[in-house]
Amino acid sequence: MSRLRITLRRSVIGHPKDQKDTARALGLNRLNATVVRPDDPAVRGMVRKISHLVAIEQVDAQEEGKQRGQ
Repeated sequence: MSRLRITLRRSVIGHPKDQKDTARALGLNRLNATVVRPDDPAVRGMVRKISHLVAIEQVDAQEEGKQRGQ
């Protein structure tokens, strides 16, 4: 299953509360925070809602294992 690496690149300050809540629900609590989430429709919808604030990369299982030192 593919996964998405999501990084908060712009601040949520001054944006609507629903966008702030979406960033928080994804686990993005501070600027430049990065999370890896499964690539499913729910996560895609959340990312689309705050696409102007985040950077998204597709991560495959082999690449993720290399980053963890496995």
